Amino acid sequence: MEYLEILFAFAKAFLVGGLICAVAQVVINFTDLTAGKILVTFMLVGVVLTALGLYQPLVEWAGAGATVPISGFGYLLANGAMKGAQVGLFQALTGALSAASAGVSAAIVFSFLMSLIFKSHTKYN
Repeated sequence: MEYLEILFAFAKAFLVGGLICAVAQVVINFTDLTAGKILVTFMLVGVVLTALGLYQPLVEWAGAGATVPISGFGYLLANGAMKGAQVGLFQALTGALSAASAGVSAAIVFSFLMSLIFKSHTKYN
């Protein structure tokens, strides 16, 4: 029975993450928005949905399917800021940074390591 629960958790994560990515692909295909604008929009959607209390139930239901996409980063920032705001104004400003510090630090370290291993070049070289 435990295997079915794990399989169902994977299915939920794949479904939600896939839907978020499918929406992003539709935006890419049918608009002239740049990748940066799309990323910022999706992150801000995560922040707004968190502020409205709508993203937390999605995270609880879908797990990594909701936290891994860029909208999950917005959720993480907003959640940290809201928890910090319960303590004080300064913690509201730093709460988002402390909540996301592990992920950002890991991205920086692994990006640096990959830059040492692989030679970067432009797409057209």
